[in-house]
Amino acid sequence: MIKTEQLSLARQLDMVFKELEEELSGLSSGTVFVQIRNNAIGKFGIRHNPLEGRNGELRSEDSGLTPVQYSSFRIMALESLKYKRHWTHGEISYEFAVRQGMIVVDAILESNYNMANLMIRYPRHTYPDPLSEVF
Repeated sequence: MIKTEQLSLARQLDMVFKELEEELSGLSSGTVFVQIRNNAIGKFGIRHNPLEGRNGELRSEDSGLTPVQYSSFRIMALESLKYKRHWTHGEISYEFAVRQGMIVVDAILESNYNMANLMIRYPRHTYPDPLSEVF
């Protein structure tokens, strides 16, 4: 059995989009998110509003992404990985919407760091006290 950490992040993201394909086919807007830890995708999913209200009535969306729009979205998401630099923990969110028949995607890359890891990696004696220089 292959472990997640043995696959490239691009391959993992491709697997995420294959898993979400059916759900995306019923949505015309929302946010796909992937949470990354040690360059491996853990939690992923879609945030969206399944119902919309107008004139006091609630109704569900009529259509979702077409196969062409889905394919474009997937390719744009994979291309966005080129902008991830030197971080191993964080989240990537892809806000998407269909406008005038075209899919529009905004990618948000969020890196996360942990101060406890820095304290282990860089013991106190390696850094001068910044306040001693100010006062």
